[in-house]
Amino acid sequence: MKLLKTTAAVAVLALMTGCASVNMAPQQESSQAKQFEAPPEGMAGVYIFRKKAPFGAALKKDIWIDDECVGESARGVFFYQPVEGDQQHEIATESEFSPNTMNLFAEAGNNYFIEQYIKMGAFVGGANLRLVDEEVGMEEVSKLDMAHSGTCSQ
Repeated sequence: MKLLKTTAAVAVLALMTGCASVNMAPQQESSQAKQFEAPPEGMAGVYIFRKKAPFGAALKKDIWIDDECVGESARGVFFYQPVEGDQQHEIATESEFSPNTMNLFAEAGNNYFIEQYIKMGAFVGGANLRLVDEEVGMEEVSKLDMAHSGTCSQ
């Protein structure tokens, strides 16, 4: 019994502190996205980021906008995706048993910042999303590197 408890504790610790990696975008592309320029005419910009928090660092989680793969996240990365402006969009992230989603009405000409965060669940860490204000979002994204878009695990 003691061995089972020790093994479970080691597994949880590995999920909390390990490190996952994903394909990264070129540094020039990352730097350009961090200029936070207005999106192209008729579009809105969506930044989705995951902080460098140690909790859940070993987990990679897919992100989608309107059922299209944005990419697979890891600790300390962000994505930038232009979307059609003045429309409702569904943002989704992979979680324990099913995707967690949020709806975003994206006004043309605006940038939006969405934090993906890891939360512990019954078996593995799940992920969720929350909209953050522009100032907080720009500050957080400035600390991160851009991940390569378009590659999801599922």
